[in-house]
Amino acid sequence: MPDIIIDELRHRLDQAQADGTLPVQATIDRQLAHFAAEFGPEALLQLDGQALLHRLHARRKDEPPCLAYWLEYKNDDEFSGHLFGSIAGGSGHKFDLLEREGRWFQGANRVITADEAAMQARRQRDELVAGHRVLAAFDATDPSDAQARALDQAMQAAAPELYDAGWAHKYWQLLHPGRLDTFHSAALQRFHLIKLLQSPPDGEGPKGGSRSPFPCVGRFLGLARELGVSTTVLCLLLGERSPRHAYWRVGTTAGAGGESQWDEMLQQSWASIGWGAFVPDLTDLLKHPRKELTDMVGRWLLADYPDQPGVATRKAGEIVNFATRMAEGDLVLACDGGIVVGIGRVIGAYAYREGLVFPHVRPVEWLDRRQWQLPSSEGPHTTAYSIGKSADNLLEVEQRVLRRGGAGQPALGSPSPSHATPLPPLDEWSARAEAALRRKGQAILYGPPGTGKTYRALKLTQELAARHAFRKPFDRLTEAEREQVVGARGLVRICTFHPNWGYEDFLEGVRPVSKDGVISFQERDGLFKVLCDDAGGSDRLHFLVIDEINRGDIPRIFGELLTVIEMDKREQQISLPVTGRGLRVPRNVFIVGTMNTADRSISLLDAALRRRFAFIELMPDSGCLADRRVGNIPLGPWLEGLNARLRKHLKRNARNLQVGHAYLMPPSPITSFAEFGRVLRDDIIPLLEDYCYDDFHTLQAILGVALVDAEAGCIREELFLPSRQGDLEQALLYEEMSDYAGLAEGEDTDDEAAGTADAT
Repeated sequence: MPDIIIDELRHRLDQAQADGTLPVQATIDRQLAHFAAEFGPEALLQLDGQALLHRLHARRKDEPPCLAYWLEYKNDDEFSGHLFGSIAGGSGHKFDLLEREGRWFQGANRVITADEAAMQARRQRDELVAGHRVLAAFDATDPSDAQARALDQAMQAAAPELYDAGWAHKYWQLLHPGRLDTFHSAALQRFHLIKLLQSPPDGEGPKGGSRSPFPCVGRFLGLARELGVSTTVLCLLLGERSPRHAYWRVGTTAGAGGESQWDEMLQQSWASIGWGAFVPDLTDLLKHPRKELTDMVGRWLLADYPDQPGVATRKAGEIVNFATRMAEGDLVLACDGGIVVGIGRVIGAYAYREGLVFPHVRPVEWLDRRQWQLPSSEGPHTTAYSIGKSADNLLEVEQRVLRRGGAGQPALGSPSPSHATPLPPLDEWSARAEAALRRKGQAILYGPPGTGKTYRALKLTQELAARHAFRKPFDRLTEAEREQVVGARGLVRICTFHPNWGYEDFLEGVRPVSKDGVISFQERDGLFKVLCDDAGGSDRLHFLVIDEINRGDIPRIFGELLTVIEMDKREQQISLPVTGRGLRVPRNVFIVGTMNTADRSISLLDAALRRRFAFIELMPDSGCLADRRVGNIPLGPWLEGLNARLRKHLKRNARNLQVGHAYLMPPSPITSFAEFGRVLRDDIIPLLEDYCYDDFHTLQAILGVALVDAEAGCIREELFLPSRQGDLEQALLYEEMSDYAGLAEGEDTDDEAAGTADAT
């Protein structure tokens, strides 16, 4: 194993131990001892018949959890099952015995009697015990591949039905944690060996070779010993380092002698496939079951393969695989026959680009574009093919990804080898926003005041810029790297639109200059033109955050940019009217705007603008306040109640006139009632007064009669005196304010529905 990987694993181990993200060995040992007491050979050998059957497989509320439940689902303080590897997926039939609606099934469909099920449970128990005895005699001090193969043969002899079952392997590992790893399938073991740049013992990749998990065991035991950790900790570390993914071969030419689409794939940062003349946009069809969708695409392809229905069906499967089974994080090999011309990582969902030779696309970050020959042929005449039978192919991929900062032509924005460690995945919201930016090039975060739009816009763009430029999350950048992201001419820049902003501020204009009493005019580039010029000479991603974008006259500010910011028109040159100079908007420039919907509904925006931006809604999230309480006021429920009354009483567009959670997080969640009172008095109440247009009867319905004097047209300010905290609490919890309970239980009003429709 290369030293660079050992060093990386040691660094990850030190970091995880410092962060407290790895379990303490004493906790692992305690849980393993508890499992052995519950289900070890001694416990199982004391049972027989229906008692044994139920202990192994019966999932009944009136009985203690069975072995099958512990192995697949149990994950609590008593037994943290996820620490010891997963056997999730598939169905309950993986255990061979399954009770459903009072009947016992063997395999997927065979119904058997309870006595027959008990006999099968006895055979399983005997094999589990026999395998345990083989493992107890296995010398794990320094196992070689030959010893691991001998163990495999002994386990096959002792447990011929269970030796390659994932659940049985987990059972044995829990009893013998020093002799087995927690990867309970041969495919998963081979995947991690390849990520460690080790050829599996049988030379096969994750999709080939034996199904038994025992021949690989020596490799993981040896690595655990070298790092000085248990196999449980090692496998947790490896799983975090390399989340499971697939490897895909994607062709770059349309049939024999076809024109290569590789240059477009590289420039557009996507992998793509053809058949645009026969297969339309599949976006709205992906909800169909896979077989149904494949049959549909196969019928369309019969127009291209009229005398070859088998070929049409096979190609349909490849297209559907490309659209549905290819996942973010998978590696893609762009191939021209047996020649690999590029390696990339999938970073987005399926999309369709009208008018292209290859219109079906997946966003890809290209990591390497040096040409090389696959050591072993896999799917040479396919369009989209999941490779993995040959370990040699995958090892070559991983070695090139690791060396991608070395000799040869690096990929766009490729990091140095010191930054080659995999990144943690983005959170769900950020992944969605990134996909929207990749698709459109620009997005607007919109919602009521206080929903964290500016905060989320900056956090998102800084994170994406850091990951692309330095292969690190933003919070792990050095000071020098951080300056490159957020500095004055950094990768992320911010401006705020207001009514005085114009074309000359954004693109270009002239400004008066006085020198020696003489006034002249000088041409000056605007903020966005400077950003485009900087990005044009860089492979890094550049972002412009436009706060309060709807407060500016956007068509006037953007001018002809409204055409060329579209992703399919990027890099097209336009002539700017003031200076006559050319301008191209690079594909590595992205715009993120924020829009307060209390000021203006999306429906009022220019239609051309709406078509060119993706829109991502941010609404009040009381979950951010969790269980926080000030005095007797629970902040989360209080905010939910306030917004429920707002939606009820403000009627049209009320959904966009709610109060965001950020009002109660300045800059961290409020912890004292005095601070809460100041925010309520100085921030929230003035906002509500504005919403109500000084209609104090409506304001009283929202805040309550104890706080609002509707007849006098005023707020009872005396309640905010420090000595009146108890009275203010009572006013906020006044019984008349509980009328939102029905709404909280799901009783939408017609007014609220109208507000939702208007926002949409």
